[in-house]
Amino acid sequence: MRILFVGDIFGKPGREIARRAIPALIEQESLDYVIANVENSAAGFGVTGDIADAILGYGVDAMTTGNHVWDKKEVLDYIPRQPKLLRPANFPAGTPGRGSYLGRTRSGEAIGVINVMGRIFMQPLDDPFAVVLKEIDALRAKARVIIVDFHAEATSEKVAMGWHLDGRVTGVFGTHTHVQTADERIFPKGTAYLTDAGMTGPHDSIIGVTAELALTRFVTGMPAKFESAGGPGRLNGVIVTADLATGRATAIERLNLSTADVDAMAPQTAGR
Repeated sequence: MRILFVGDIFGKPGREIARRAIPALIEQESLDYVIANVENSAAGFGVTGDIADAILGYGVDAMTTGNHVWDKKEVLDYIPRQPKLLRPANFPAGTPGRGSYLGRTRSGEAIGVINVMGRIFMQPLDDPFAVVLKEIDALRAKARVIIVDFHAEATSEKVAMGWHLDGRVTGVFGTHTHVQTADERIFPKGTAYLTDAGMTGPHDSIIGVTAELALTRFVTGMPAKFESAGGPGRLNGVIVTADLATGRATAIERLNLSTADVDAMAPQTAGR
């Protein structure tokens, strides 16, 4: 099984390159399943139902989020009725939505997706290291292949989660910082890992925000309204290949694609 995990889709530039790149990657890379983090897809802050539906139309099969999941209040009505849009599983009981999803590939194979959020330099939530094990247990009887989006700030916490889940899931991919790391690997017991999948959006920016606006806050210490940067996007992500019989990862490939790269890929499908 070949799975694409797309790093945080940020604003219109992120949606546009995802719209063009994902169908081309599905065809060129013979992908079976696509997961994307969409918590910044609505102008850089949150996600709406209309945007989530559009992203599903690009060929995405499941969507994860993080600390910005509630930024657009209309998502409160959408998320309970759309099981493909996850919020971190370690929000307190009673929070709308769900933290895991049992999906099916294009050929009908089962795959589990889990979303959890870290606590270092983040809002205090339930223990992600304990909650993720409960989510895995709930999926294990139905799916051998399981992917975890760990939305966290601290590199140490992300690496710890990778080791914590080695041999328990197929892949652990970090999100949140919008800066792709270069430490892709497969842990000894067969879990693919990348500390941060990066950002799918406008890279001529400060992690997606118009550079001048973000820089003003750093230089002056004064509040500044953040806006999504414009310009062409880049797609950051990772492709993992999994053994269906064992759920172990057999290969991992990091992606960092420009619009020119997308133009060169399967032009007959790009933009579909």
